[in-house]
Amino acid sequence: MTERELEILALLKRNPLIAQQSIAEKLGISRSAVAGHIMNLTHKGVIKGKGYILAEARYTVVIGGANMDILGCPVGPLQIGDSNPGSVTCSPGGVGRNIAENLARLGSDTHLISALGKDTYGQMIMEQCQQAGIDMKACIELNDYSTSTYLSVLDSDSDMHVAINDMAILERLSVAVLKSQEEIIRRADLIVVDANLSAESLEYILSNFSDRPIFVDTVSCAKAKKLAPFLSSIHTLKPNLKEAEQLSGMTITDACELPALANWFHSQGVKRIFLSMGSDGVFYSDEGVQALVPAIATQMVNANGAGDAFLAGLAHGWIQGWTTEESTKFAMGAAVVALSHIATINPNMSEISVKRVIKESLC
Repeated sequence: MTERELEILALLKRNPLIAQQSIAEKLGISRSAVAGHIMNLTHKGVIKGKGYILAEARYTVVIGGANMDILGCPVGPLQIGDSNPGSVTCSPGGVGRNIAENLARLGSDTHLISALGKDTYGQMIMEQCQQAGIDMKACIELNDYSTSTYLSVLDSDSDMHVAINDMAILERLSVAVLKSQEEIIRRADLIVVDANLSAESLEYILSNFSDRPIFVDTVSCAKAKKLAPFLSSIHTLKPNLKEAEQLSGMTITDACELPALANWFHSQGVKRIFLSMGSDGVFYSDEGVQALVPAIATQMVNANGAGDAFLAGLAHGWIQGWTTEESTKFAMGAAVVALSHIATINPNMSEISVKRVIKESLC
């Protein structure tokens, strides 16, 4: 689908009875152009009846954190222990939420299960998610907790220097809450979770839905430890090298040792593993096929969110039925799109923009 068709589809998902004129006004195009796009969507089988009845689509459920990201960026070298001139921006974030928004912008039908406070930040997150086309009906909104916040400060190289997160509200995304959404989780073609969830909630998901492919983002070394007892239930795992070393107990000193590290995870039941190697690229291993894929050269504006875009790219590739190699290259392109914008989510994220990055990297 084209970018314009994806925009129209997102509006139809939110309101199947929306008038063509209303769509035209929201997108700044003519009514006749909207009619043409809707005809194309009908021919493609995406729309299958009057009232914009949408064809049953394969969908992903993402379960994890939703934060307001507060980002400080100095204009020069970061001076520790001093006040630094620079810029401070706010944008919706959170690993699970970031993956969900990237997935939706790539064109995949996406549902998010998370916890928000009934406050200004929570309202901003809810509105942006809905505008991006994420189904938010399974999210809980709480009066007695504040929406999660993630405060980070970049260094002069636009990489994270330090961060603090306040995610107490996520403890309320309990097993009882997840059980209330069991039907939507079980019907999903793909489940994506992040390790921000409590150990109890992770155990519930990984123990009860392992008949579905489950993709897991390890988030950090501290949070990755919670996954150790449940590796056999994980289809696709995306750790960085430090997180993988901690989970396995292995220490890697040379790239030639990466296959052995991946094989250890396979011996624990993990079907696919994607090791993030930073500027060295990504090492993937899937059913005996292993490769180190070099990073795509790019000018980094903000490192926050690149890993989330990568996992969203993998999830999108799985839903589309692509090979692991195709999905990996696409995911790396998605990470580059994310890196090139100051906000955690690049508003220009789309399947078309990612494929353009991949094409340009081959020139």
